[in-house]
Amino acid sequence: MISKLSIFLTFCLIYYSNCNVDWSGDIKREKWMDYSRELIEKFLNRKINGNVAKNVVFFLGDGMGVSTVTAGRIWKGQLQNRSGEEEITNMEKLDHLALSKTYNIDAQTADSAGTATAFETGVKTRIRAIGVDGNAIDCKTIEKSKLESILDWAHYAGKSVGIVTTTRITHASPAALYAHVHERDMEAYDGKKLTEQDYEDGCRDIASQLIDDNQFINVIFGGGKRKFLPNNTIDPISKRAGDRIDGRNLLEDWKTNMKKQNKKHKYLDNRQEFLNLNSNEFDHVLGLFNWDHMEYESDRVRTSSDIEPSIIEMTEKAIQILKKNPNGYLLFVEGGRIDQAHHNNNARRALDDFVVFDDAIGKSLKMVSLDNTLVVVSADHSHVFTIGGYAVRGNPIFGTVITTESGKLSKFDTDFTSLAYTNGASGLDKIRTENITNNKTEQINYQQEALIKLDYETHGGEEVAIYASGPMAYLFDGTVEQSHIAHHRALQ
Repeated sequence: MISKLSIFLTFCLIYYSNCNVDWSGDIKREKWMDYSRELIEKFLNRKINGNVAKNVVFFLGDGMGVSTVTAGRIWKGQLQNRSGEEEITNMEKLDHLALSKTYNIDAQTADSAGTATAFETGVKTRIRAIGVDGNAIDCKTIEKSKLESILDWAHYAGKSVGIVTTTRITHASPAALYAHVHERDMEAYDGKKLTEQDYEDGCRDIASQLIDDNQFINVIFGGGKRKFLPNNTIDPISKRAGDRIDGRNLLEDWKTNMKKQNKKHKYLDNRQEFLNLNSNEFDHVLGLFNWDHMEYESDRVRTSSDIEPSIIEMTEKAIQILKKNPNGYLLFVEGGRIDQAHHNNNARRALDDFVVFDDAIGKSLKMVSLDNTLVVVSADHSHVFTIGGYAVRGNPIFGTVITTESGKLSKFDTDFTSLAYTNGASGLDKIRTENITNNKTEQINYQQEALIKLDYETHGGEEVAIYASGPMAYLFDGTVEQSHIAHHRALQ
């Protein structure tokens, strides 16, 4: 008699030539017994690290909710010709786990500004606010509402500090480390998001705050040159003008500031300069590699890998520069474009960025000692991104669902994907009655279907994970307020 397993494997090979699934060993109960026995022994023999950390590396997957971790894990495995479900990511190998409550003080479902302020300053605030408490409601209330961040605390302790992101360096998550505004869009003095009246009322744009007030930052890697250049100055790589109406070229101002203080510094704007950089030669490095956000990893590899370094390369270079300080360092690394791809209902780009983000975590773990370095991985919020549909084991994560049931589950007898969104630009104007194929759903530009049609997909409001290893990582436990993350790092 032909076994059900044989039928499935034959089916898998016919429909998916790359579906390298063999779960015959999973049938044996001993596998699962052995798994739990080994895991329990590992936990019983785990040594609690009560040291005070010399270094802290905080990885932030913007928009990296649990469903993104699950789908990203499967995709990472399938990229290695495995079924994917059994894969273990680098972040999931960390020893300790907690959940973070992501709401803002005035919003059930949060944005990246309010959440970044929470985990980077230890104080929850309003939606869209950066580096200020809930009392900041306009430009006149900013000064009395300013908060210090983990970057400041590390600097006061004599440590080197660095910021790495794949977004504009003035975007919400990195900005909360160094800036203070009640409205996250005030990235440049552009006359639109920050007007002359705002300036007179006491507001200062995020880019100028980075350059003028935070000259101690040792490493700054990301995108967003447009926010630092005047509107009559052309960026030589993108051939596009800057946003600023005040005539300031903040990149030149940064160089001038460094020279006045006799600091060993270097400005970079392309990958070749980045790769040629001698990490031992400079103590302050500013690298802006795109006029706007840096490219999605999928597009960087295809079109601009000679212009932009990857998040893996930026993480590695940052650690090399920062570790020279005998007092230690704090490094913030953001995989920021996971979030932006989700906003476009584009799961492929989101998960490609998730994979390279996880690889950056893996790179860091090879470079540091967990005896003296605390490594924390978390997200600011989730997305309304789902994975489901009773797909068979090893079903291509971007493909249409082949179910273990006979026939199709759709009421209209149509194919559907296991990845979907509850809202967004790809929301259906009408019920689809024609089939879709893997040739379509696995394309890089494919937008997964959504239920409610909006201009763009929204964040999700559920808790996100905190993964941690290293000194005092065991204190990450239970379900905690997001602001608690910053205070944990203050112990270091």
